Amino acid sequence: MRLAGNWATLLLPIQADEAIDFGALAEEIDTLIAARVDGIYSNGTAGEFHNLTTAENDRIQQLLADRCSRAGMPFVIGACQPDPALACERVARAAALRPAGLQVILPDWWPVNDAEATDFLSMVAERADGTPIVLYNPPHAKRVLSPAEIDAVTAPVPSVVGVKLADGDAGWYAQARRHIARLSVFVPGHHLATGVREGVAAGAFSNVACLSPAGAQRWTDRMAGDLAGALDVEARLQAFMDERIVPFRRDHGYSNPALDKLLAAIGGWGPVGTRLRRPYRWIPAEEAARLRPVAREMLPELFA
Repeated sequence: MRLAGNWATLLLPIQADEAIDFGALAEEIDTLIAARVDGIYSNGTAGEFHNLTTAENDRIQQLLADRCSRAGMPFVIGACQPDPALACERVARAAALRPAGLQVILPDWWPVNDAEATDFLSMVAERADGTPIVLYNPPHAKRVLSPAEIDAVTAPVPSVVGVKLADGDAGWYAQARRHIARLSVFVPGHHLATGVREGVAAGAFSNVACLSPAGAQRWTDRMAGDLAGALDVEARLQAFMDERIVPFRRDHGYSNPALDKLLAAIGGWGPVGTRLRRPYRWIPAEEAARLRPVAREMLPELFA
């Protein structure tokens, strides 16, 4: 299958004692399946992969694989780890669960050059046992690749079929069309309609699905027949993010996972909560209650 569409992320329900509530996580997966999203993925930044033990990581992936496989729901496993040796171990264990894809980041303690990046992706491909690979290159990576650099480091590794990244201006999109059209390009969720209009985006591992999984799916489906209407929704989405969500990061120093959990709490669709695992700070649930009517007023299409 070609990886595309609206992919919802797993957000970890963290209890007061720092433990993951696996019962709530199972309920969350079932809710996402019922929303009929295009797919579910685990262990992105929003899934706090950077703050898990190996045992917790493996238990999350097994739970996701079991429930999605029974339901016929495509799933992608994040095998991200800043240490390349540990990343390859995660890839091998995750590949045995037969996901639709595996997401990895480049080694991050010391930034890799192009040759090293390609070699790392080759190492991943060897351990992935034929499972397609998505390169995750977020804006906070120590080395953020241009479209030409993505092409250079991934072209020698045919198993790399997609890339998740931040988009840019018209010039960036022109470069993306030139260099990475062969890949499934996943842009930020609240930029997806623009990415589709520009002929670049295959989909999003979506922060909009954090806010409303079913609403994000309706919006994504709308792009096929009413792109102008979808772009109108996107303009209001970006205004909501810029005015109501981004200030928590810009002015108060909260992390992106804190913002994504705030979105889920605003949407109120599942048992996620706003708590992060320490030492990371989370946004009080009262802020979600305050912003919930604002979101519904600005974005009624997502909550119909």
